[in-house]
Amino acid sequence: MQAMLDAWAIVRFHDRELARAGWPAPLPPGLPGAWHWIGANHRCNCLLWREEDRARRRNVPASDIAASKRLIDQHNQERNDAVEAIDEAILAGLAHVRKQPGARLSSETAGAMVDRLSILALKIHHMRLQAERVQAGAAHVQACGAKLEQLLAQRRDLAGCLDRLLGEARAGDTYFKVYRQFKMYNDPALNPCLYVQAAGQGAEAGKAAP
Repeated sequence: MQAMLDAWAIVRFHDRELARAGWPAPLPPGLPGAWHWIGANHRCNCLLWREEDRARRRNVPASDIAASKRLIDQHNQERNDAVEAIDEAILAGLAHVRKQPGARLSSETAGAMVDRLSILALKIHHMRLQAERVQAGAAHVQACGAKLEQLLAQRRDLAGCLDRLLGEARAGDTYFKVYRQFKMYNDPALNPCLYVQAAGQGAEAGKAAP
């Protein structure tokens, strides 16, 4: 499966999932290795996109926006976990590769590039819808059409860079590592707003105890 992992296969997968009825739905069963996590990452990005839109509503109670913000945190954590899992799966498939003398370290990982391709797929999908929204007027359609062309060019560039990274990594000329995100604001033990609050509640509970 590792040899089949290339940027344009990933691009086609992203676009196919966006076109699937009911997406973002549960992932197709049986996705092997890195593909499972590529799908999970893409699904999280799609859920994030939807909640980011919902969080900007002005005609709903503040509690609805707070609920969206918490979902955004959850989806973003899952998205970053999937990026790390993509890198782990790809690196496991490269474990047999002998690193060449002078091999270059890439600070951007394959998983991070896959994540960026997923976001570009979303932007392209939604910009294309806007470029076809004729009722919004000719100027809107023309502006969105121009933006769509730019997004497509950016995706071509990024796909080429990902294929180059994967090819060089398979040859041992380039390598990358799994970089942990350590999202501290999501960890009750590391976010001071959460652990100070928890300590205060514990103290109040202690005072209330007989």
